Amino acid sequence: MTWIIYLAAYLIALLGGHFFTRALMKKFRPQKATGVEGAGALIGFLERALTLTFVLAGQYTALGLVLTAKSIARHEELKDRHFAEYYLIGTLSSVLFAVLIGLTVCQYFKISP
Repeated sequence: MTWIIYLAAYLIALLGGHFFTRALMKKFRPQKATGVEGAGALIGFLERALTLTFVLAGQYTALGLVLTAKSIARHEELKDRHFAEYYLIGTLSSVLFAVLIGLTVCQYFKISP
């Protein structure tokens, strides 16, 4: 039964988080596209999956790993203020969504990591 709860949590975090983040970021989209087509969405899915996994495992300090890895990869682009703000809105909304799903699952179903 627990695996069904985890599966549902991942589906909600990945798919729900995708639509939540996209809707929030629509207003702040940069003028020029950079990077590989669709890579941002895939990175977001992986980010939420890792975040949810760390929350469900009680490894909250490991969340810094997700944020650090993304920041290192985008280091040069973060010098552009508009892009940096866009990046932060996307990253923080994605991580927040996954954290809230993880905490809700742990609290509601009394699952302790």
